[in-house]
Amino acid sequence: MSEPVTVTQDTFRSTVIESDTPVLVDFWAGWCQPCLQMEPALDNIAASYDGSVTVAKVNVEEERGLAAMFQIMSIPALVVFQGGKKMVELHGRQSEADLSAALDSLTSA
Repeated sequence: MSEPVTVTQDTFRSTVIESDTPVLVDFWAGWCQPCLQMEPALDNIAASYDGSVTVAKVNVEEERGLAAMFQIMSIPALVVFQGGKKMVELHGRQSEADLSAALDSLTSA
């Protein structure tokens, strides 16, 4: 069973950009209540899509450079990368169903 992986400036390229599968990146912070409320949904997504999608977490407090690079102005922000490119961007608290729908549109294509 897969779990979300923590991504840093040093591991972003290898984990996200060079991934052979889609990567759902959660830009979050520990003080953000909607971010914390989404953790169970992200854990479920990671388990459900084990092997076909990676769920990655970027703490914007610790990785300000990554947040700036992708112009993350509010959190939670969820960005789906595929083939090294940003394909989908969602802002605010999302349901597990909404996340699955965004991923399914890429994985079934």
